[in-house]
Parts: sequence; structure tokens; C-alpha cells
Amino acid sequence: MHQTKQFMFETVNILGVDIAVTTLERTADRVRQWIADRKKVYLCFAPVSTLVDCRDNENYRQIVNGAALVNPDGVPVVWVARAKGKKDMQRTGGPDFMALTLKESTSEGPRHFFYGGNETTKDRLLKMVQQRWPQAVVAGAIAPPFRQSGEMEDPSVIDEINAASPDILWVGLGSPKQDVWMANHRNQLTCPVICGVGAAFDFIAGTKPMAPNWMRSNGLEWLFRLGCEPRRLWRRYLIGNCKFIYYLLTTEMQSHG
Repeated sequence: MHQTKQFMFETVNILGVDIAVTTLERTADRVRQWIADRKKVYLCFAPVSTLVDCRDNENYRQIVNGAALVNPDGVPVVWVARAKGKKDMQRTGGPDFMALTLKESTSEGPRHFFYGGNETTKDRLLKMVQQRWPQAVVAGAIAPPFRQSGEMEDPSVIDEINAASPDILWVGLGSPKQDVWMANHRNQLTCPVICGVGAAFDFIAGTKPMAPNWMRSNGLEWLFRLGCEPRRLWRRYLIGNCKFIYYLLTTEMQSHG
């Protein structure tokens, strides 16, 4: 599903993906407007690994570019954008955006629904949200069974989410799976905004550690996460980061050739 780019942000194209020139606060303002207008949109948060996957897979690139807003989820992404002249841009990561939105929520809304993680993560996430942001309205949460990427959801799950009437559906399946899921189910879901936020559930729940701020601000979060989960993440970071640099260099050479 390709969405109309309502309230268009300026964008910068990196490896074929149109990244919004935005900040956490700007994205939050836009989401509030979409909720007020009852727009039906989905948002992607794109780190280096997503950009590499999009470069390698045309179908996935179309899904990500089909989002109403693609946020720069990684300091290296921001560095590249600034090198292209987009100075007014900040890292806008899924975990940070989810935490900010919950912090700014009131008893009047928005209503939040969480889809992703396992049962342990879900329970700890709900507990931490209640402790840190007791004013936030939680409409529900589902820890889905494992499915292959692209597999359609059980209709009863869609019905359960719709019956809870959330304003924001947070999807924590990891990329590319969560982006494919959002695109496949956007038309069936009645909530205005769907956000694919990756490891945000684990970070907020405390089931996985978040990198220290100094590493995050210097583009080293990938190294911290690799150290925590080497067997799961080595391919994404060691191979993916090399491919990112190679793709950038070859793209620049072609543009100046």
C-alpha cells in the first residue's frame, strides 16, 4: 500500500529511500495532527540496515517508501543526510519516539496498542509503561506467535486491535518484518497511525539493554548491540555496514561519473 505523503516533509534520498528531514519533535507534531485528522498512515524508522535491505530488495524499498514518513533512525543516516546539505535534521529513532509519545500522552489520549515481542516482553513492557507514564492510556497488547515475513495476520487479531480503538498501534517485530506487516494490514486496521519501532519494546521493557548515550550519539550503537547479541546481529552489522559504505561510494561515483 502506497500512502499519499500528507503534510509533506522535505526528504533526502539515500540509497533509493526518501528519508524525512525531521526531528523527534517534528515527527511527534505530525503524528498528533494525523490522529486529530484520523488519517490512516504508517511510519517507518530506517537505520543503516533498513537502507541496505531496501537497496537489495526493490519490493521492500517500495514498502518503506510507501510510508507516510520514513524517519532517520541512526546517526550514520543523519551524517549522510547532512553531507548532502540537510543540516536541520536529527536522529529520530523508534525507541526514542515511542518513549517521547508515551511521556507526552495524557488521560485524554492518544490510546496506545502494542503488537510484538513475546509474552515476557509484553508483560514487562506494560508494567514499565504503567510505572514510567501512568497517565498514558493503554488500549491493549498482543504478543503474536512467530510468523514468516509477509504472512497475513489472523483476522481475529485484526478484529481485537480494531475493537480496542487505539489511536497509535506500535509494532515491534523488527525490520523488515514489521514494515511488511504494516503495509499488508494498513487497510484492515482502523487506527489512524501505525509505527514500526523495532527493539523499542525490549528497550523500554528492560529485556535488552540500550547503548549508552555517548555511543548512540557517536554512531556506535551498532557496536554495543553487536556485543550484546553477536550471533543474531553479526551479519546485519558487519556485512551490512560494509555494504552501506560500498553502496554510498558507488552511488556517489556514478552521480559524478
